[in-house]
Amino acid sequence: MTQPQFKIRPATIQDVPAIFSLVLALADYEKLSDQVTGDSQTLQADLFGENPCIEAIVAEIEPNQIVGFALFFTSYSTFLTRRGIYLEDLFVLSEYRGIGIGKALITNLAQIAVSRGYGRFEWSVLDWNEPAIAFYTRIGAEILPDWRICRVTGAALAQLAE
Repeated sequence: MTQPQFKIRPATIQDVPAIFSLVLALADYEKLSDQVTGDSQTLQADLFGENPCIEAIVAEIEPNQIVGFALFFTSYSTFLTRRGIYLEDLFVLSEYRGIGIGKALITNLAQIAVSRGYGRFEWSVLDWNEPAIAFYTRIGAEILPDWRICRVTGAALAQLAE
C-alpha cells in the first residue's frame, strides 16, 4: 500500500473549522478535553482577524483533507535579543503518523524561523508523552530538564490581577 502524499502550507481562513476539529482531537489525545473552552470563531479571529496574534500551518492530503497542524506565535529572547517561534500545538491524526508529516511540520517551522532571522524555536511536551519526546529527541531537540512551565488562569488570574 502506498503512503498518502501530503503538502505543508500556511493555513487559510477556510481551514479554521478543520484546525479547530484537530484541536479537539489533540485535547482528547492529551486527556484534556474538559479544558477546551474556546471555539472556532475566536480561533479564526486570532488567526485572521484585525489583530492576528497566532499563525498556523497545515498538513493536507488529497483531496483537500487537513490531517495535521502546527499553531505558533512569535516569542522573544532577552538573552539573544532576538525573536523566536513558540510552537503552541503540533498534532497529526493518528492514522497519518509515521509517514513524515510531523517532521515536515517541524521542518517548515524551522525554515520560517531561519527565514525571518529568528534565534530560537521552542515548544513544550507533556512528560508522559514518550512517543513525542522520542520524536523530538530524534530530530535534534534538547529537552530542558531544569525548566518548568508556570501558568495562572481563571479565578487565580483574576485574583492576581486585583
